[in-house]
Amino acid sequence: MTHLLEAHGIHKYFGGVRAVEGIDLHVDRGEVLGIIGPNGSGKTTFFNTLTGQHPPTKGKFIFDDEDITGLPPHQVTARGIARTFQNLRTFRSLTVLENVVVGEHVKQSTGLFASLFRTKMWREEEKAARERARDCLYMVGLSRLADRLSIELSYGQQKRLELARALAGDSRLLLLDEPTSGIPLHDGMELMNLVLRIREERGVTVIIIEHNMRVMRSVADRLIAMDFGKKISEGSPDHVLSDPCVITAYLGEEC
Repeated sequence: MTHLLEAHGIHKYFGGVRAVEGIDLHVDRGEVLGIIGPNGSGKTTFFNTLTGQHPPTKGKFIFDDEDITGLPPHQVTARGIARTFQNLRTFRSLTVLENVVVGEHVKQSTGLFASLFRTKMWREEEKAARERARDCLYMVGLSRLADRLSIELSYGQQKRLELARALAGDSRLLLLDEPTSGIPLHDGMELMNLVLRIREERGVTVIIIEHNMRVMRSVADRLIAMDFGKKISEGSPDHVLSDPCVITAYLGEEC
């Protein structure tokens, strides 16, 4: 099986703080990889280095055989990597549909001139983008709410909206940061089952940061555990969740 993403020796320092230290990992095409660890272990910082918010201090990322290390976020997104955030980042003044159309714009070829003067090519691309956005909303169960303002959605529905926006633009790798936080366990399991269905239907690859171990055990093909910026365990969910180093990390002790 071919690796879709490889991370080689990723370090990220903020002054004297070593947030990520020497992370090596890979994710195969179509795989669901889970990343776990206590708060402050470097999980979200790792996502940020991958997606260009904070370029790594050392190391490199290879995505689909291309070195993407340090590319700005819009270029990372254009290559087919999309993410959701632990804290919702929906556009509250836009409709549900418009939120997803924003995600579609990353692959449009028309520029500022065409959008200002609404050229024929721009109108055609905009129509196609809205149709694809409706398909994404249908996939996550929000099509009937397409014309509602996103601020009117429940917290769980906004989580689904973020997933729909991440799917826009023909994303091949989804990075989900705490997708079930703040919602009941039943709703979280439904959301993760939706992610698995999307993986099957669209062939996407998924990396999930998640604190809910029940969720991770049920959806992840493989887990990586982090603590103090380092990888401390890797393997099947059963192997990692029973690893003494992982257990002691969550208890605040040293392995």
